[in-house]
Amino acid sequence: MMGKAVAAVLTLLLISAVGTKGKALPRSATELRCQCIGTHSKFIHPKFIHNVNLIPSGPHCKNVEVIATLTDGREVCLEPTAPWVKLIIKAILDK
Repeated sequence: MMGKAVAAVLTLLLISAVGTKGKALPRSATELRCQCIGTHSKFIHPKFIHNVNLIPSGPHCKNVEVIATLTDGREVCLEPTAPWVKLIIKAILDK
């Protein structure tokens, strides 16, 4: 009986870990950590992107973070080294 409970808990932990890939963490008043716990590198058509935040690396996080807000309200962390994301970053910086 104890083995089934342990297996159920481990399964729930695994499912919750898989579901977090590419999502931005909720922002707090003091952002002293990275916002992205994983990144998304597959192409997202620009018509589905409402806004893009570019967060440079610094003392709070060693990574450059690119967080896209989609038209349905979801926030997705984009992989900064993906070619299509580089084009978005260049367009933002050129403005």
